[in-house]
Amino acid sequence: MNSNSTSLNRLFNPSGWLLFGFLSFVLIIIILTFVSTAQIWPFLFATLASGSLGYLVVPILQRIKASQIIQEDGPQSHLKKAGTPTMGGIFFIPTAVIVGLILGGFTPEVIAVALVTLGYGFIGWVDDWQILRKKTNLGLTPKQKLVLQIGFAILFCVWMYFSQSTSITNINLPFNIILPLGFFFWVVASFVMVAESNATNLTDGVDGLAGGTCAIAFLGLGILAGENHPDLLAFCLAISGGCLGFVLHNRNKASVFMGDTGSLALGAGLAAVGILSQNLWGLFIISLLFFVESLSVIAQVAYYKATKDADGKGKRLLKMAPIHHHLELSGWTETQIVGVFYVINTVLILWVINH
Repeated sequence: MNSNSTSLNRLFNPSGWLLFGFLSFVLIIIILTFVSTAQIWPFLFATLASGSLGYLVVPILQRIKASQIIQEDGPQSHLKKAGTPTMGGIFFIPTAVIVGLILGGFTPEVIAVALVTLGYGFIGWVDDWQILRKKTNLGLTPKQKLVLQIGFAILFCVWMYFSQSTSITNINLPFNIILPLGFFFWVVASFVMVAESNATNLTDGVDGLAGGTCAIAFLGLGILAGENHPDLLAFCLAISGGCLGFVLHNRNKASVFMGDTGSLALGAGLAAVGILSQNLWGLFIISLLFFVESLSVIAQVAYYKATKDADGKGKRLLKMAPIHHHLELSGWTETQIVGVFYVINTVLILWVINH
């Protein structure tokens, strides 16, 4: 099949457009319900800017052959995605961050969250670039990536220590329970940033999945934070809009993948906003899907090691991890997985917002 036929098939793929329309509808309805008219501009500007910029950047990524390396041991249906450019985070993350900074008023909090988002995006870019340069699926080593993630998390925590009230170390739980963590809070905060960035990274494995669920998650977290931090609401709305603009190009069948450049940045941004706005519990509920994705990988590895026989071969708990791949191999289509995940994430943020 030639590239023109592939482009036409993607352009008129009804399931991809249907999911994009559903995502847009959900985001707009939630915004109109919980956000004032005067505050919606970051979302609109970022959506239009990211969506438009994609039409310029994606062809460039195709020309320079910045193609995704498809794992041979992954779902066989993914082999047809070989040649699809990756590193799409380079156009929608900076665009959304800039919109968030401008309309967030360049407050110290927004600047700090923006730097964290871009910092983790830089880690992802280095990883993506190494993969493209080596033409293998091996970029940064797990240790190198972890050291960089922890380093940026520590820098963010140091800034918070000197700039925020001491009450930042209290975690607000349901039923008006306040958990004072003291020094241990900084360990928790660093862990959350690293864990969240890796969780969104694991979720990025099906067309439109990470981009759409992160768009919903940022919107929900922004509404939670907006009560006391309107600047962070503006930032979250911008990132949510940036994600929607990206999904325009990443919907099934994707013309570009976000790569680690996008997925690591999104997770770090979510974590930074949740920590800074003292909404760690809300962040956990909003990110429950990302948590399940991570847990499925941990469970798969642990079960395999625990069931190793004399030949060193273990059993699999799932057909493949993360869990969205298990669902694929169980007969679910990509659009079914994405649609169900969108609905679940929408229910989660509505529950958090109303409780």
